[in-house]
Amino acid sequence: MIKHIVCFKLTDNSEQMLEKTKDILLSMQGNVPLLRGIEVGVDFLHSPRSYDIILQVLLDDAKALDDYQNDDYHCNVVKKHMHAVAESSVAIDYCL
Repeated sequence: MIKHIVCFKLTDNSEQMLEKTKDILLSMQGNVPLLRGIEVGVDFLHSPRSYDIILQVLLDDAKALDDYQNDDYHCNVVKKHMHAVAESSVAIDYCL
């Protein structure tokens, strides 16, 4: 199993934008069949080193991760939104 984690800093980190972004990320459940699990969290601390939102997805293997990166829904809905609203992001992928 592979865990793919991405943390995002949003240009607009208002409650409304955070909730909209969380909903869009969670909308992958049921629309991206490769996902074995998904979690989305919103930061409440708002410290200078905090990121605003975290995405964690569980995938079967490295091939599934590659396929996920090219999935139509992920690319045309989720990535499109995230590229429009994210100031920066960091990611990590590891084997469980």
